[in-house]
Amino acid sequence: MILQMTRYTFLVYHKQYHDFLEKMREVGVVHVIEKVEGIAENDELREKMLLSSRMKIALKQMEKLIPQDASPLPADLSVDGMELLKKIENKFAEKELLIQKLQLAEKERDRMEMWGIFDYQLIENLQKAGYEINFFSCNVRKFDQEWEIRYNAFEIDNIGSTRYFVTITHTGEIIEIDADPVKIGTKNVLQIDEDIQQIHQEIDNINRQLITLSVENYNSLKAAQVKVIENMDFARVLLNTEPTVENKVMLLEGWCPEDAEEKLKEFLNETDIYYETSKPEEDEKVPVKLKNNRFSRLFEFIGNLYDLPNYHELDLTPFFAPFYMLFFGICFGDAAYGLLLLIASLYFRKKADAALKPILSLAALLGISTVIMGFVSGTFFGFNLLEMDVPWLASFKAFMLDSNQLFYTSLLLGVVQILFGMVIKAIGKVKRYGWPASFSTWGWLILLIGCGGTFVLSSFAGLSPQTAKWLYIIFGSAGGALVFLLNNIKRNPLINIGSGLWDTYNTATGLLGDVLSYIRLFALGISGAVMGFVFNDLAINLSGNIPIVSTLIMLVIMIFGHGINIFMCGLGAFVHPMRLTFVEFYKNAGFEGGGKKYKPFSHFKEEKSII
Repeated sequence: MILQMTRYTFLVYHKQYHDFLEKMREVGVVHVIEKVEGIAENDELREKMLLSSRMKIALKQMEKLIPQDASPLPADLSVDGMELLKKIENKFAEKELLIQKLQLAEKERDRMEMWGIFDYQLIENLQKAGYEINFFSCNVRKFDQEWEIRYNAFEIDNIGSTRYFVTITHTGEIIEIDADPVKIGTKNVLQIDEDIQQIHQEIDNINRQLITLSVENYNSLKAAQVKVIENMDFARVLLNTEPTVENKVMLLEGWCPEDAEEKLKEFLNETDIYYETSKPEEDEKVPVKLKNNRFSRLFEFIGNLYDLPNYHELDLTPFFAPFYMLFFGICFGDAAYGLLLLIASLYFRKKADAALKPILSLAALLGISTVIMGFVSGTFFGFNLLEMDVPWLASFKAFMLDSNQLFYTSLLLGVVQILFGMVIKAIGKVKRYGWPASFSTWGWLILLIGCGGTFVLSSFAGLSPQTAKWLYIIFGSAGGALVFLLNNIKRNPLINIGSGLWDTYNTATGLLGDVLSYIRLFALGISGAVMGFVFNDLAINLSGNIPIVSTLIMLVIMIFGHGINIFMCGLGAFVHPMRLTFVEFYKNAGFEGGGKKYKPFSHFKEEKSII
């Protein structure tokens, strides 16, 4: 759910303002409201942002260099962060220059390799003696033997279809040949190799220096970055402060969630700061802070991939979470794959950082869902449990579904989720705008659930035709009145009828397409099972009849094949239920989005686990 927010307006005497902000940052619960015109261009703030970005890049580079068996030293708060950053950046810049120099040297070596080992001093001595050596390359077929006589051409090397050669002529003699002149360097291959080796040594030396520098100063630079970030936040708050009463009184506005108001009021009462509170208006942009139970909280990660709800609507996370978990299990579709996902998630969760633990907990839940739904679909490592003659499985086969039943189950789940979304949409409209605004949505629910339920009962439960007729009339009349006549009670009934007809066209075509989209659940589950069966069949048929060796070949094929299948099924099971959630469910639930995350003015903190 979305926590209720209260708007706070603070009036602070200008001499107490900085002290007030420092204390408010200690409390750390107020999301400062930005001015309507936004933060003006500010050179100081821009410099801080640039500095923070440079520190972030440097920290990432240092983090990669710290050995796994080494721990960075504690932060030295007396270190000048700016000087430390310059020192680190200079070292990395020096390394980058050496890498560029190495690349040029390696390129030069490749260019000079075909000319072999020579002494450039001898070439200069020949030039002093009145001879000129020129270097050429051309296609082998274009090489003219006459050049050997006229220009003293000597072949040096052939690489592919290219011939490299030199000519020795008197200084000033004009050379007219159809070949490309080559300009050589002053160093031969051996000399260039020595340069390359020297550069490698310099790079290794700098790498050792950077490792030492990273271990000794990583936490110190991180502490300096925290100071810069906090100074940036402080500067933003100052820019969003409005001076009043001839700059004697500072006015600041912010939002505080209901679960933190007691802490804020306790601080305000201690400091005797004048403040006023108010509730948000419908058109106000209010920050969003979600608060869900332990289960739903894990799925906030999925919802955040799309968008946050705006403050005035319902948080859909608790409502789509069970469906997403179920849909993932259907799409992944193999009980053995789900078991592997569950075991891997629990294993890595023990060793993961706090930020990754919620994601791995979510993966474990999705693994449990896959185990259950894989068992329901009767698939275990590509083997069809429904076709296996195993005594202890006989009593469980009544709970398993064949392909036809899975197909209709997917469509039924689509109908359930879409209708559930429409119920949420209607409740959301009642909450925000009152009952009249929701009449049209309730009308469609009456038509769809009432008439649809009547059809099912008359077709499969023996409901008499006369009773069904009256139920159709009752549900049709009630739903039709809400959709065509009462969709907007403040508007002319004729306009309402026209609006209802247009709404009918959109709803009818939209619902049909939305329900059919859920076939992907069946298709992905079946395709994964078929691919698993194919890899099993290949492993058995291609393994041969050689003892031990055949078993090894079969295992290799199965591990490779199922590895590919797990990856493809896992990707599809993650993406497609998300697509059903964000397109079909969100649309029918009336999701608007556009929410801005609640970010209180506080000291910089590392992200912690949400469970």
